[in-house]
Order: sequence, then structure tokens, then C-alpha cells
Amino acid sequence: MSALTRVASEFVASWHSFLRRRTAVFFTFFFPAIIVVIFGALVQTQPTGGGLFAEPKEYYIAGYLAVVVLFTPLSRVGSTIARHRDGNRFEKLATTPLTRAEWLLAHSLVNVVVIGLAALLLLGLSVLVTGASIPVSAATLAVIPFVALGVTLFCGLGAIIGSLADSQDGVIAASNAIALPLLFLSETFVTPDLLPAWFVPALNLSPLTFFARGVRALTYSGGEWTTNLGILAALSVAFFVAGTLVIPQTD
Repeated sequence: MSALTRVASEFVASWHSFLRRRTAVFFTFFFPAIIVVIFGALVQTQPTGGGLFAEPKEYYIAGYLAVVVLFTPLSRVGSTIARHRDGNRFEKLATTPLTRAEWLLAHSLVNVVVIGLAALLLLGLSVLVTGASIPVSAATLAVIPFVALGVTLFCGLGAIIGSLADSQDGVIAASNAIALPLLFLSETFVTPDLLPAWFVPALNLSPLTFFARGVRALTYSGGEWTTNLGILAALSVAFFVAGTLVIPQTD
């Protein structure tokens, strides 16, 4: 059995496992919808009004996408590893040809598909609900690799959390403790000018910052985005490798 076949088999198994969890399926797609409705339609943006949400509505599309790219992989992969440890699944997997890297790759691909669909829903809602105008061009398609790399990165981080946390509750607590600060301190919803000048350089320490900058350049500002894509790709590889190394071979 080749590596491609092993990854494909694990992908199919993980995909069907996701579909069987109807609550997870519902909230995976309901979550981005409610985010757009709350922030885009109810809170609304007030350009030139000052304070939070003072930028044009198109500015925050990158933030909406960042929510699903960040939270969903952390919780799904972390919780999956915690469940596998509780059910002694890794001892069983150790007897198969499937490697830890192949296992994580398969689960990352499932998340890329799931979150890609959620991101597409989110973009559609952003246009319909908030009236945002997204440029349509060949360059806009680069949002796809940004989402794929962002998901892969946080799947790797989720694997680290799931491997180090002592329970599923610990995974959820650790994921939220990491995700919430990253979400608001990565040039997503809070603009750099609202932060203390001494803290602004620290934004570059968050991998989500490079996702937000690149996606915003593609969907709003029209600036240079390839550098952010390159940095995000390098960080994705690093987090994926780190996640692979800490996944337990036995329970």
C-alpha cells in the first residue's frame, strides 16, 4: 500500500467520521454565519467614525475568514487526538503502515475541505448581508492557498495541543486560551493604530497576522501579498512538522 493510498484511506475515514457528527457539521457552518450576522449586520462598520470597526466593511473580510481558519482546526484536530488517546487508538495505529505524518496530513486535508466550504459560505454571506464588494480577478483566487496553508498551520498547532493536553477539556481550554488573543492581536478586527506603539512589532509574532495581511490585500487593499503567502507557507511547514513529531505513537 502506497503512502498516497494510506492518506486517502484515512481521509475518507475522517471525512465520514465528521459527517456522522451532525452537531459538529451544523456548527462548523453556523459559526461563520453568526459571526458575519453579528459583526457585519448588527454591529456594522462606521468608516471614519473612530474606534473599533471604524474601517470599511471590506477590511474585515480577512478577520471573518481568520475566525474559521483559526478556531476550527485547533479544536477539531486537538479533540480528535485527545479522543484517540482516550480510546487507545494510537496503539492500534502503531500496528499499521500509517505514519504520524500521513495521519496528520489526512486530517489536515479534511479540515482544508471543510473550512474551505465554510470560508466560501462566509464570503457569500459577507457580500449578501453586509454589502461588501470583493474584487473578482485571477489574483483573488490566491485566497485559496492562504486558507489551505492557514488551516494546515493550525492543524499542526492543534496536534501539539492535543498531544500535550491531558484531556479533551484541557484541549478546549488551551485552544481557547491561545485562539482568542491571536484573533484580536493579529490585524484581524483590531487595527494596529488602536494598539500601543510598543506592541505593534509583536503582531509579527502571530502567524495569523500574515494570513490576515495577505487575504486583506487580495480582498480589500490590493497591496502586495506574495511575501505574506511565503511566510505563511514556511510557518505551515514548521507547525506541521512539529505537530507530527509530538503525536504519540502509543498511548
